Amino acid sequence: MNSVTTAPLAAAHDLSLLGLFMQADWIVKLVMVLLVLASVYVWAIAFEKFTSLARARKEADEFEDRFWRGGSLDELYRAQGEHPAHPMAAVFVIGMREWHASTAAGTGSYMVAGTRERVERAMSVTIQREMERLEKRMTFLASTGSAAPFVGLFGTVWGIMNSFTAIAGMQNTNLAVVAPGIAEALFATAMGLVAAIPAVLIYNMLSSKFAKFAGRLEGFASEFGAILARQTEAAAQARLAAAPTAAE
Repeated sequence: MNSVTTAPLAAAHDLSLLGLFMQADWIVKLVMVLLVLASVYVWAIAFEKFTSLARARKEADEFEDRFWRGGSLDELYRAQGEHPAHPMAAVFVIGMREWHASTAAGTGSYMVAGTRERVERAMSVTIQREMERLEKRMTFLASTGSAAPFVGLFGTVWGIMNSFTAIAGMQNTNLAVVAPGIAEALFATAMGLVAAIPAVLIYNMLSSKFAKFAGRLEGFASEFGAILARQTEAAAQARLAAAPTAAE
C-alpha cells in the first residue's frame, strides 16, 4: 500500500534546486536569499580586491623603476603632485613633504635626529592608512566565512522542524512525506557552505598578498628614509660649515 501512495506524493514535489527553493518555508527562503546575496558580494569584493592589488603592484613597479634611476627626488616629488595615485607614491610624497618641512629650520645633530624620526613616523602612518584603504571590506569576507555555515544550519534546523511537524499532522511516517522538507532544509546548509568556502579561501589569499605588499611598502620606506637621512646630514654639515663664514 505504501508503494501506491508514495508515487503521487513524490510526484507532487519538484526536487530541482529552483523547486526546493520555491517550496521551502518563508524563513528558509529568507535564509537562502541572504546566503545568495552574501555569496555574490563575496565574489564582487574578490574581483575588486584582486584588481586593485594587481594595479597597485604594477604602479609600484613603475614607480620604483623611476625612483632608482637616480634622478632628482625633487623632480619626482613635483611630478607626483599633491594627490598621489597609488600607495607607494603616497609614501614617497608624504616622506618628501615632511622632510622639506623639517629641514626648513634647525641645524646640527638635533636636525638630523628629529627629521629622521618625523619622516619615518609620517611614512609609517601613510602605509597604515593606504593598507586600510586597500583592505576595506575584508572583514565581510572573514565574517561570511565564519557565519555563513551557521546561517545555513539555522535554515536546515527550521526546515527539519517543519518536516517533523508535517509528520505529526499527517500521522504518516512515509519517507515521501518528509523527504522534500528535509531536502529543502539541507539545501540551505549547502548554500551556506557555497558562500563560506570561497569567502575563507579568498580571505586567506588576499591576506597573504596584502601582507607582502605592506612589507614591500615598509621596505621602500626604510630605504627612502635612509636616503633622506643622508641628505639631512649633508644639509646640516653644509649649514654648520657656512655659519662661521656668515659670522665673519
